[in-house]
Amino acid sequence: MTKAELVDAVAKSANLSKGAAEKAVGAFINSVSEALKNGDRVTLVGFGSFEVSDRQARTGRNPQTGSEINIAAAKVPKFRPGKALKDSIASGK
Repeated sequence: MTKAELVDAVAKSANLSKGAAEKAVGAFINSVSEALKNGDRVTLVGFGSFEVSDRQARTGRNPQTGSEINIAAAKVPKFRPGKALKDSIASGK
């Protein structure tokens, strides 16, 4: 599902105009992004949680040459699905 398809689904589900749904989806994405930038965790009970994880520096290999390269440490976003989401996918509902 693309962002445009998500906007269409939200508009249809909430009986909103596409413009209002696009603003709502954009505001949600911006709010989650800002919270993660600030080091906060965003939890939507039943759906899941977004958080920032620290990835340690490591050594990898260049797939073209096979030479070793150093991969820098990084902060990466992570999503953990909630029980209700897992259950709805497992049951197909």
